[in-house]
Amino acid sequence: MAERNDPYSNFNFIVEIEGLSVAGFNEVCGLTTESGIIEYRNGNENTTPRKIPGLKKYGNIVFKRGFTSNTELWEWRRTVLDGNTERRAGAVIVLDENRQPGLRFEFRDAWPVKWEGPSLDAQANGVAIETLELAVEGLQFDTA
Repeated sequence: MAERNDPYSNFNFIVEIEGLSVAGFNEVCGLTTESGIIEYRNGNENTTPRKIPGLKKYGNIVFKRGFTSNTELWEWRRTVLDGNTERRAGAVIVLDENRQPGLRFEFRDAWPVKWEGPSLDAQANGVAIETLELAVEGLQFDTA
């Protein structure tokens, strides 16, 4: 019988951010990499240009969590607003069904580019959500 290789669930993860105790988030998105394309053609070549890899880009990572009295994310964002940007490393770790590390997305030189407080609605029935968006200068993917 062949060994099963089930995909990971998208709800079982932890977040580590250097210097912060906050680790509980209910959503993470934006783990992306992209390469620019440089089109180049010599005049003596056929009419199709070559496509050469250009600059590498890393997408902003967005974290969402229930809004609490913990102000660590806001304090980190405030360093940027005050002109003293603190860059930090971190990781998003996807856990297997036994809650053991399975996949690891490590980011580096991250800083808060956007912080968003909760949307409030007196007639809603939900949790107030805080959002933090990080600009990152590197993303590494590996199995844990």
